[in-house]
This record gives sequence, structure tokens and C-alpha cells, in this order.
Amino acid sequence: MTSPRATLLGISAILLWSTIVGLMRQVTFYFGPIGGSALVYSAASLLLVLTIGFPKLKTFPKAYLYLGTLLFVAYEICLSLSLGFSTSNIQAIQIGLINYLWPSMTLLLAVLLNGQRPRFLMLLGIAISMLGISQVLGQGQGNLWQSMLANLTANPLSFTLAFSGAIIWSLYCVLTKRLANGCNGITLYFILTAIALWSGFLLTTQPSLHVTATGFGALCLLACAMGLGYAAWNMGILHGNITLLATLSYFIPVVSSLFSSIWLGQPLTGIFWIGALLVCGGSLVCWVGGFDFR
Repeated sequence: MTSPRATLLGISAILLWSTIVGLMRQVTFYFGPIGGSALVYSAASLLLVLTIGFPKLKTFPKAYLYLGTLLFVAYEICLSLSLGFSTSNIQAIQIGLINYLWPSMTLLLAVLLNGQRPRFLMLLGIAISMLGISQVLGQGQGNLWQSMLANLTANPLSFTLAFSGAIIWSLYCVLTKRLANGCNGITLYFILTAIALWSGFLLTTQPSLHVTATGFGALCLLACAMGLGYAAWNMGILHGNITLLATLSYFIPVVSSLFSSIWLGQPLTGIFWIGALLVCGGSLVCWVGGFDFR
């Protein structure tokens, strides 16, 4: 029997996660790409220790512990640094939308790793999502492909990290579901991500961390969005209405873009919103096409 309270917690997690792109852009603007990210994951790790606790690693399957750690930490670094190295607010929002290609990719990988052929609807859904991304990157300026290519080459590092992160997270979702055996390593993963980022901060030349009221406020909000978001989601998927939560999660790209636009004061064009809706719609089509495989 599902719990309405747990379902509401799951919905709150979706709303919290929708704030990550805008807040991460602001935090890294004030504290730097690596330093800001390291601060965020450190604070979020503390929240997770307090809300979820530290896992008993002896109970973890070794494959999940090692592979899950590698994939999760790699994804979080790709996500945070792709946003941190973005050169403008609009670019950060575009990068955030690229990250949400992972639902479609997850379904496709799950089918392929099962040794099955994807159905037409799944391929159609991925094509729709990619069309949405091309609209967002092309920004409706002149020739779509030339505009998209110009946008990508303006900051290849951030866009490469964003695309890589989407692929890595889809791998994490598919493989850890098979290997986790009910274990949840999220607290450990956040701590290790923070350690990796601090190592990068100390071993490379980075700007000093100058604390401002605005930057510190954004840091606290982002740490809560990440830490409490994962804690709430864990309760939601364990005891809430999973079907409802899964459906709502596909609309995160639109909600995230709306929040980022308001928070960063960045107007978004009609072409952008069409692209964002195509990304959501493509994910939903892919999800429907994957019913026979679940």
C-alpha cells in the first residue's frame, strides 16, 4: 500500500532537483567551478549523514560498491563542472537540459544490455529528445545546424561534460539497479565526490574562495536541494506511488528551466521552450515504448 506522505516527499524531491541547475550556476559563479562544487558536495554530504546516515559497507555487493562509486562520482563531477565552466546563464540552462537526456538513454541501454532490440517508439522518443536539444542549442538563429555547431564549439568542455554525464548516469541507473541488491550508497558517493573535487581544487591553480552573503545563501540552498532531495526521493520510491513519481520526473527539464530562468534573470525564447517540451515528450514516448521490457 502506497503512502500519500511518501508520494509527497517524492514530489518534493523532484521540485528540489529542479533548482539544481540555477543554483549551481550561481554558486560556481561566486566560488569558482571546482571550489564551489566541492563546497556544495561537502555540505550536502553532511546533510545526508544527518538524514540518511552512513551505510554499512560490509553489506554492499562489491560490484555495486566499486562500479557504483566510479559511475556516480564521475557523473556528479561531470554535472557540476559542466555547469561551473559555462560562460553564461543561458549556456548553463542549455547544459542543464542536455543532462536530462539520461531518461531516454537509460531505457535504451536497459533494453540493449538485456540483449533485446529497442522498439520503434523508443527510437522515436530518443529522436524527439535529440531534436529538442538541437532546437535549444540552435536558439532559432538562421541555419539550425550551423547555429548549433557554433554554440557547441564556443565551449566544448562544458558541452562534452554534459553529454558525457548524461551517458554515465544512464549507465549508473541501469547497472546499479541490477547490482545494488537493495543497498543505498548515496551518502558514501557524495562524500567521495567532495573528496575528489577538493583534491582537484588543491592540486590545480584555482581562484581563492571569497565568501559573500549571496554566494553563501545559494550554497546553503543548493546543498539542501541535493541532500534533502535524495533523502526525500529515497522515501518516495520505497513507499510512495512509483508510477506517479516516475511520470512527474520526466517534466523536470521544463520545471528546471523555468526556475533557472527566474532565478538567474535569464529570459528564454519560445524556441527554447519548444525544445524543452520536445525533450520531455521524447522521454515520455521512450518510456511508453519501453513498457514491454519492464
